[in-house]
Amino acid sequence: MLLIPWFFRRLGVKYMLAAGMLAWVLRYALFAYGNGHAFMWMLWTGILLHGICYDFFIVVGQIYIDREAPAGLRAASQGLITLITYGAGMLLGSWLSGRVVDTFVRIGTDGVVGHDWRAIWTFAGTCSAAVLILFLAVFKDKKQVQSVHGVALESPFRAAP
Repeated sequence: MLLIPWFFRRLGVKYMLAAGMLAWVLRYALFAYGNGHAFMWMLWTGILLHGICYDFFIVVGQIYIDREAPAGLRAASQGLITLITYGAGMLLGSWLSGRVVDTFVRIGTDGVVGHDWRAIWTFAGTCSAAVLILFLAVFKDKKQVQSVHGVALESPFRAAP
């Protein structure tokens, strides 16, 4: 979290958010292929990636909303993003993840009910990768776009000279 300003100056908001999304994709891949034996390191690495996932996606998103919202709407904007993320997003995510886990139930020959965790984590990683690709194709930081067209605007995420 302490390095966020340094990364902002070097990457900008779009690639900071993309790095956070990429960390989610990697995290899910590590969970899909890790195990409690020879590949335990993959599980530990996936757990460690949580900080990057959170900071580069959730925190950077909150900073971006705060910087882009008009001064009179900043508190309302932060409240709305929190409601979407921690309210509706968690509700929808919990419901959807329950459906995914139920889809990959496996009943062993001995009648024991288990789950195909590799498929579950692969599904999550594939969805995250699709969102990352869509984000990279669609998201335009208007300050970066305006500077590309010759208008000299400073990004709120870049250090002043």
